[in-house]
Amino acid sequence: MRSIRRAMPPVLLSCLLLAGCSNGSSSRADTSGKDGASAAGPSGTAVPAGAAKIPVGAGPQTTYTVQQQPPAGSCKYRYEKGEPLQDLKCTPGATSPAVTQANLASTICRKGGYTKGVRPPVAITGKEKRLNAASYGVTGSLSDDEYDHLISLQLGGDPNDARNLWVEPADPGHKPGGGVNNKKDPVETKLHTAVCSGKITLEAAQQAIVTDWTTASSRLGLG
Repeated sequence: MRSIRRAMPPVLLSCLLLAGCSNGSSSRADTSGKDGASAAGPSGTAVPAGAAKIPVGAGPQTTYTVQQQPPAGSCKYRYEKGEPLQDLKCTPGATSPAVTQANLASTICRKGGYTKGVRPPVAITGKEKRLNAASYGVTGSLSDDEYDHLISLQLGGDPNDARNLWVEPADPGHKPGGGVNNKKDPVETKLHTAVCSGKITLEAAQQAIVTDWTTASSRLGLG
């Protein structure tokens, strides 16, 4: 044993004696987020393993232009207990690069509101809505259907990326001619409140909405 110790370089011998040199620090999973916070964060904020990365859009623009929509008839609605869900291929969602976990206080959580200043004008979205209705095979009046931001503006969704906008049909049982009114809006507001209070992360809220807005609240532990 003495001869072995004499043959070893002093640094290596010290490592063995201290049970070091195990690469433990480099092989350990990095649990820190981009902003130095835990990737999992508070309870119910972890993004599911294997979840598809949400595309990033262009963000708020000074002047918006009508965006090209998917080909007519190429998109199909899904339904969960009668509630309409988007086609995942046509409408995967898109986030705004202007909204991050680090700047929530100055963007979507700021006093005085955020969405009004970034929302595209009706002159743009009205044309896009008709084109997107054709994408989803919607015919007839669109007065009860909402041209909806899948990831809402109050959750950091991109304002005018075609991947984040879809014609959302009215809820089951909605009275025809009653105007736009759906159950997705209150879910978005609940998630926005949770994000701004620190209960859930922005990324987790966005991922939950994209996956299935009907189960987003329960999936994130918000009831």
